[in-house]
Amino acid sequence: MNENLLQFIWQNRFFRTGPYHCTDGILLEIINPGVHNFNQGPDFLNARIKLAKTEWAGNIELHVHSSDWYKHHHEKDPNFKNIILHVVWIDDRNIVDQFGQTLPTFCIQPYVSNLLLNKYVSLIQDYPFAKPCYSYLPAMSQLKWLAWKERLVLERLEKKTKKICQYLKEANQDWETITWWLLASNMGLKVNEHLFVSMARSVPIRILANHRNQIHQLEAILIGQCNLLNQPFDEQYPKMLQKEYRYLKNKYRLENIVSQPAFLRMRPASFPSIRLAQLAKMIHVNNHFFDYFKNAESISLLQKNLMIFPNDYWLYHYRFDDIGIYKEKKMGISMVNSILINTAIPLLFAYGYIKKESSFQIKAINWLMELGAERNCITNEWNSYKVFNKTSFDSQALIELNQSYCKEKHCLNCAVGVSILGNH
Repeated sequence: MNENLLQFIWQNRFFRTGPYHCTDGILLEIINPGVHNFNQGPDFLNARIKLAKTEWAGNIELHVHSSDWYKHHHEKDPNFKNIILHVVWIDDRNIVDQFGQTLPTFCIQPYVSNLLLNKYVSLIQDYPFAKPCYSYLPAMSQLKWLAWKERLVLERLEKKTKKICQYLKEANQDWETITWWLLASNMGLKVNEHLFVSMARSVPIRILANHRNQIHQLEAILIGQCNLLNQPFDEQYPKMLQKEYRYLKNKYRLENIVSQPAFLRMRPASFPSIRLAQLAKMIHVNNHFFDYFKNAESISLLQKNLMIFPNDYWLYHYRFDDIGIYKEKKMGISMVNSILINTAIPLLFAYGYIKKESSFQIKAINWLMELGAERNCITNEWNSYKVFNKTSFDSQALIELNQSYCKEKHCLNCAVGVSILGNH
């Protein structure tokens, strides 16, 4: 037993019905268990109980052992003056409150089902992702799953909003700049994310705007800043980019980036050279990314316009000086959707939050519902146990569930965990 589980049991009233008695034999009636307090002070506030025939209103404190009252020094804390009931798992010491009165104590252990305790033990075992839950899934009705997914999506978007707010401080509230940072991060994928972010932060968006009509100059800046133009080349095109980059780097005094691009164990279509060429083409087509996302009429139009092709050199190349067979390097739907899910939609939601224009937040959530689902090992596991993944709204919810609840073993704060433990 631990205090988190004890609080969970009390909050949800997951214990047998009465009659209840305090440790001194007085009849106890629980009218209202109170409101869970996550700040300093008693565990539950504004509770109501009846001791014998007298009704009391106040706060309730919970401990595994009653002696923990003194271990936590509550007898000296003024926040614990108005305690009307001490709920414990094991009563190992008589407790006196700050007024010298014996504190009413309720030992809850005899009223808690062993089945609930066994389920809890199975849920918090150190198994791979959510494995203990699988034998109980789907565990909730589709309606309850929808409500839980809505909360998970909002939690995920709120976390991204905090990150965007921090970026805005760093960029002097320039939405176009942070959109450029996020877009570059997105294009770098996990493997080259740090490199692409460093590159984006080293190249102000105004410099890119100055050269947006010259695709080869955009490529020179982006590819050069990512340390892909440092070696000697045989082909004329990389030689030309190299010359352009040296001139532009000196002109704008671009800082050196220490990180090196990674190619190992990557599909050629995801090579950093290809992603940078695609990113350069995106800037060439439209460098006002934020306004473009914000004013877009539909998600389908954004998808269509983001499926760009890099310039003709890349028809026969994945890397410099490595000529291959002809293949168009069009931005795939998976990458386009990733940009929308991880860049455009969080920006739209954050903009609505900061500007207090809820229409943008609603638009962001609606776009998630319109986009196809993300397919990965996390969503596939849930799907195999009839927790369906039909849209990006579903997949973002399930990813958040995995990262913030399953991996952290926060079963007591999870609607799935509550449903499983409540069925005892």
